[in-house]
Amino acid sequence: MNNTAVTSYRVVVVQHPPFIMYDNKTNKWEGFCIDLLNAICETVPFEYEIREVEDGEYGTLNENGSWNGMIKQLVDKRADIALSSLWVMAEREKVVDFTVPFYDLVGLSIMMQKTKTSTSLFKFLTVLENNVWFCILAAYFFTSFLMWLFDRWSPYSYQNNRDKYKDDEEKREFNLRECFWFCMTSLTPQGGGEAPKNLSGRLVAATWWLFGFIIIASYTANLAAFLTVSRLEIPIENLDDLSKQYKIQYAPIRNSPAYSYFQRMANIETRFYEIWKDMSLNDSLSDVERAKLAVWDYPVSDKYTKMFQAMKETGFPADIDEALRRIRQKDEYVNNEFAFIEDASTIKYLVMTNCDLTQIGEEFSRKPYAIAVQQGSPLKDQFNNAILILLNKRRLEKMKDRWWKYNPIRKSCDLKSDQSDGISIYNIGGVFLVIFVGIIFACLTLAFEYWYYQHHAKVTELNQATPSKMKMTKTIKPMRVSTGKVMDTRIFGTWEKERTLEGGYINLLGS
Repeated sequence: MNNTAVTSYRVVVVQHPPFIMYDNKTNKWEGFCIDLLNAICETVPFEYEIREVEDGEYGTLNENGSWNGMIKQLVDKRADIALSSLWVMAEREKVVDFTVPFYDLVGLSIMMQKTKTSTSLFKFLTVLENNVWFCILAAYFFTSFLMWLFDRWSPYSYQNNRDKYKDDEEKREFNLRECFWFCMTSLTPQGGGEAPKNLSGRLVAATWWLFGFIIIASYTANLAAFLTVSRLEIPIENLDDLSKQYKIQYAPIRNSPAYSYFQRMANIETRFYEIWKDMSLNDSLSDVERAKLAVWDYPVSDKYTKMFQAMKETGFPADIDEALRRIRQKDEYVNNEFAFIEDASTIKYLVMTNCDLTQIGEEFSRKPYAIAVQQGSPLKDQFNNAILILLNKRRLEKMKDRWWKYNPIRKSCDLKSDQSDGISIYNIGGVFLVIFVGIIFACLTLAFEYWYYQHHAKVTELNQATPSKMKMTKTIKPMRVSTGKVMDTRIFGTWEKERTLEGGYINLLGS
C-alpha cells in the first residue's frame, strides 16, 4: 500500500512470475508490474489495493458474449485497474481501455526438455561395434604370428641368411616379440620400422599396411560423424517442424491464450475452406468463373486444423505443473516426448529457473503487454504519460534487468552441451586414461627390469667367484677285476692306471 497517495484504486491481478508474485513470507506483492505501478505512483500519486482475480483468468470472451477473468472485473466495475502480463487484443479493446505498452512484443513459444546427451569416457571406442574390435584384434595376432612363421621358414629371411646380411646397417630378426611390435607400430604415424628381408614377409606386411589404412580412415571419419550427431540437441527447430512430425506430442494449457490461438486458427482454416468450396460448387457461376476457381493444389492451408486435432488426441494439460511433468516424462507420461506451447514470457521464466528445459524456435503471434482500465477512465491518459516518462528515463529497462537478468532465483546452467563448444572431456577422457594405464604399466615393467638386472648380476658374480676346477671325490661301485691285468679307466676326463690284487676291490678316483 502506498501511503503517499491521495486517491485509492482497486487493482486486480493474475499471478504470473516474474510480473506478479505474492511472497508468503513478507505477505507482500512483488514483481515487474508491482515495480511499474510504484513508479507510476511517483508521477500520478494514488493509493491502491491489490487482490487476485477469483478464476485466475486474464479475460476471455465466451460463446454467449460474456467475459471472465480480469476483463470481467473491469466491465462489471468491480476493479479500476487490471495489472499483469495482459495482452492487448482487438476484442478486449471493445470493452476496456489499454494504456501504451509497457513491455516488448511477446508471442507464443515452444518449450521442451533438453536432450540428455549420453557421455562416456570411452565413447571413442563405441564408434565401432564390439565384434569389429574383436576382429581387428584377431587380425593383429594372426598377422603377427604369420609374419613370424614366414620369417622363420623362409630361406631368404635374415635369421636364415645372417652371413649374407652381415654388412647391412639394419639387422632385424623377426621373432614373435618383434612381429607384435611391428604390427602395432605400423598402425601409428611412427611406422613399423625395417620390413622383413624375405618377399613373403613383405607381402604380409604390405597387406597389413593396407588393412590398417582402411581401418584408421574409416574409424576417423565415423568418429567425427559420431561425435557431431551426438551433440545435436533438439529434433525440431520451429512450429513448422513440430507440425510435420508425429513422434513428439504437443499442446498448450486448456483455455489459455495459446489454446485460443490454435482454436481460432483452425476455425478460420475451416471457414476459408467452406467459403472456397461454396464458391467452387456455386451453380450460378458461369463456366469461365468456375474455371478460375479450379486448382490443382489445395488452396487453403490445413496446418492448424491438423495441429489442433493432434492436440486434442494428445490431451491438454490442466496447469503448468502437469505440463512440466509431461515434458520431463514423469509418472504416467514416461516414454512420451512432449513439447509445451505457452506464452513466451512464461517459457523464458521456466527456462531461467530450470536447467533441464529449453526454448525452441522463434516466437509467433506476438502482441504487447499493457495495463487495462475501465472504458472512459481518466487513468488511461495519466498512466500513458507516466509510462512514457519511464521509457524516456530508461527505467523500464532497469526493471526488466532486475527481474530477468539479475533475478536471484536465476540459475547458472552448465552450457557444456552447447554445439558451439568442442568435444567435452566426458566423451574423450578415456584417451587420457589409456596414457595413464600405459605409463603405470611401463613403470611396473621398469621395476621388473631393474629387479631382473640386479638378480642376474648377482648370479653372474657368484659364478665368476667359483674356482674353475674343484677337487671332487666320487664313490664308484666296487668292481671285481682279474689279477695281473692292467685296467685303463677314464674318470672325469683323466686317464689312470691301477693294478689290482686278485680277488680284491678297487675304488676309482677321479680328479
